[in-house]
Amino acid sequence: MNIYQKLVEVRKSVPYLQKDSVGKQYNYNSGSQVVAAVRGKMDELSLLLIPEIVGHALHAETVEYTEGNKPKKTTTYFTEVDLIMTWVNAEAPEERIRIPWYSQGVDIAGEKGVGKAASYGEKTFLIKQFNIPTDELDADAFQGKLDKSSGRKSNAIAQLKSAWIGAGFAANLLIPQIKKKFGCGISDLNEAQVDELIADIRAKGSEPA
Repeated sequence: MNIYQKLVEVRKSVPYLQKDSVGKQYNYNSGSQVVAAVRGKMDELSLLLIPEIVGHALHAETVEYTEGNKPKKTTTYFTEVDLIMTWVNAEAPEERIRIPWYSQGVDIAGEKGVGKAASYGEKTFLIKQFNIPTDELDADAFQGKLDKSSGRKSNAIAQLKSAWIGAGFAANLLIPQIKKKFGCGISDLNEAQVDELIADIRAKGSEPA
């Protein structure tokens, strides 16, 4: 059996995955669930998957704000990794398939970004490689819903930033104000919340929203 035939057999062995984890905004398939679903068949067929990080980038954003009378600071780390996922037929190691892949991870502490990005990359790669059907509310479906409205939302957030700065407020105070008012980050705002903030800014003029 060649490497392509083995991949087809793995694909046949996982007809569907039920979501098994619950997040703040959606239910999703965990990495351990996805790996466990294919590992047994991979072992049976002597099929290896070797991930390799060939590039990475780290972005950090620090927000300083005051809570009560105490100054606070939060740093968010966004890690991007470029991967090569290589399938190897262990019974004929010269049979290999190399597939470029990309992943990302967000972390507050700073030391787990690469691990999160690599783990998420492995999970999404396996789901896409084997065309595994998952629940309508999994992470990928949720991202698809965001993509449909991303243009409208990006434009609304751009208008919010413009209104804030135009009213004379420092740019780095916007995110703490959003956290104080809605308890979330700027990217988590819905369109109604953005509209409310813009209305507050325009109504109060030089006063904080």
